Amino acid sequence: MNTENNTASYKKKHLYLILAVELVLILCMLAILYFMLSVPDKGPKVTILDPGQLSIPDEIVQQKEEGTGTMKGYMNIALFGVDAENDNQLYKGSRSDSTMIASINLDTGDIKLCSIYRDTYLNIGTEYRKCNAAYFFGGAEQAVKMLNSNLDMDIENFITVGYKGLSKIIDGLGGIYIDVDSEELKHINNYQYGCAKTMDTDYIPVEDAGYQLLNGLQATAYCRIRATAGSDFKRTARQREVIRAIEDRAKKQDLATLTKVFNDSIGDIYTSIDSEDILTLLGNISNYHIVEEGGFPTSELRTDVNFGAKGLCIVPTDLEKGVSWLHNFLFDDPDYQVTDTVKEFNAVIQADTAAYRNRTQK
Repeated sequence: MNTENNTASYKKKHLYLILAVELVLILCMLAILYFMLSVPDKGPKVTILDPGQLSIPDEIVQQKEEGTGTMKGYMNIALFGVDAENDNQLYKGSRSDSTMIASINLDTGDIKLCSIYRDTYLNIGTEYRKCNAAYFFGGAEQAVKMLNSNLDMDIENFITVGYKGLSKIIDGLGGIYIDVDSEELKHINNYQYGCAKTMDTDYIPVEDAGYQLLNGLQATAYCRIRATAGSDFKRTARQREVIRAIEDRAKKQDLATLTKVFNDSIGDIYTSIDSEDILTLLGNISNYHIVEEGGFPTSELRTDVNFGAKGLCIVPTDLEKGVSWLHNFLFDDPDYQVTDTVKEFNAVIQADTAAYRNRTQK
């Protein structure tokens, strides 16, 4: 019996590490791990999060202890892309332009990505407002808490990257292939200008629409476009498209190339992930893939509300149904029952927005 348990434990740990490699590679983050091993005095920006302080719902904690629940066998990581203008703002003081949940099925290797729209009206810990403000006020820890408490999630780790880190990684990979349409072409160079100004560098204009190789700054600007039809909903789709393109390019590189890429980006990443075993598992990364992606709240379960001082927000019309959808999407659980906390948050959101929604409907 003990032998079986030890074997199962080893297998689970082995899968966990392999899949951690895959996710970090997709996100251009393996620099963190490589330099933990080879250059201890030049390590990345790493923090340790206490799971007991991350607002993981009590019901989910109990299920984990009992080895039950549909989240058993999954690893969830929060991914943040921030509008940081300097290194300090990787920690706090910048809004998370991109917030995603990456959920990894440890049995199959399937990875699902779900964007949480930055303007979604949620409880950020101290008040209700746009969810991207959680990172501004409390950094990654508060942003992870926001995801766990509002969405009944079990997230203990995060990865944060700014313009500079993303741009360096893509350049190191030789660029990525993206299909830029005519509407995107009208805006991509304006966003390049803004990113270049923040990074104090020059940029090369994108001159034509079509499927093409984009450099790091061009691809970073592509991620930020929101002035086309679809607004932020389309922008989050572009961000996931870039992640897929990075995955494709990174899997074609040798370890020497990846090592150099990671060396160049080491100082521009902030994370809670720390492992000495990941590099030894690089040979298995091609076995794991992003299989599905989506956004929260879905079009059927959201509406726009202008709160005046709080701005134009995306309001979940039924947070309970939205969270049930999310758990079905990520964990194939069509019968998920939300916690009392989600019910409470839903009631407040409905009360806060009722007058504004009624005014809009009139």
